[in-house]
Amino acid sequence: MGGIVLAAGDIAPDRSDPDSCFAASADLLRGAEIVFGQLETSFAASGTRLPQARHAVLSSPACAAALARAGFHVVSMAGNHCLDWGSEALLETIGHLEKAGISVVGAGRDLAAARRPVVRVMRDGTRVAFLAYCSILPMGYWAEERRAGCAPLRAHTVYEMVEHDQPGTPARVQTFPHRDDLAAMVADIRAARALADVVIVSQHWGIHFVRAVLADYQRDVARAAIEAGADAVLGHHAHILKGVEILQGKPVFYSLCNFATDLRMTPEHAARRSFREIQVLAEGWEPDFDSLYNFPPASRRSMLVRFEIAGGRIRETACLPLWIDRDAVPRPLDPGDARFHDVVEYLRAVSAEAGFDTGFQIVDGRLVVGDRS
Repeated sequence: MGGIVLAAGDIAPDRSDPDSCFAASADLLRGAEIVFGQLETSFAASGTRLPQARHAVLSSPACAAALARAGFHVVSMAGNHCLDWGSEALLETIGHLEKAGISVVGAGRDLAAARRPVVRVMRDGTRVAFLAYCSILPMGYWAEERRAGCAPLRAHTVYEMVEHDQPGTPARVQTFPHRDDLAAMVADIRAARALADVVIVSQHWGIHFVRAVLADYQRDVARAAIEAGADAVLGHHAHILKGVEILQGKPVFYSLCNFATDLRMTPEHAARRSFREIQVLAEGWEPDFDSLYNFPPASRRSMLVRFEIAGGRIRETACLPLWIDRDAVPRPLDPGDARFHDVVEYLRAVSAEAGFDTGFQIVDGRLVVGDRS
């Protein structure tokens, strides 16, 4: 068997004992050669909250070492929370992570740093490159030549009236990737192929909380990434699982859901218009003021992605189902647990609803992914 790379969903510890977030998963994570995740918060002593930050959590700097102890090696900060507490907090977070031995991709002190790949070498010599981009962008969160932020992959939205003589009727929503950002991503992937044997691209994108639905630009970006030479695409941000597509034999995971994400809720927050507007997107979402995991019921289902890599290529792609309860701790599942099959059936269903003919097969406790053919 080759070396194992694991990829997790969104991470945002916000508790006094951050190691407890990984109490059920650390042994699994530490058994992999490379572990990747998406960071959704800042690890800083202080910061100035930007006015465009809708929900912002400032976590303790001690969380960086907790991620390292849990087994993480690479994290993306290309997300819509990267600058919630300002550029100084972003750069402080990167410093804490690097001091703990974790590489950061997708964000930095300028655009060049944000677009720079992270390359890790496995025991057999295989070089694995990671790139990360964000399409969920509050104003000013993307990096520029002289501004800190994340690597952007912006998208344009056009609302097209279906019945022009019927004011107020629902519109057709068209989305398109930003032409220059897409070209930059393609160039980055091609450059990374010259440095590495395997290229994995993370995308912070999509429509959060809405079951199965994908924006058109996501499909365009996924296709461009695979055609440019990416071996896999990992989607984040939606906070629920979304479908899995196989493009040219390469996997595209449109959303990995959450991993270790603490989210408290207060009556004041639940009453805000900003929360009520997104609450209606999900099925059965009710605030739970005593819970550490205030997400809709579908967010209980999650997964790790498992790549078996040997000889310079991905030999097998699989999902490892997880369940997340009110304590916000992700727990790996085995086929003897009914929740394992609940996650599997949900993933099959949302993949089919998105129009993907993806094959899923349970093998030795993991869900192997591939073309149905």
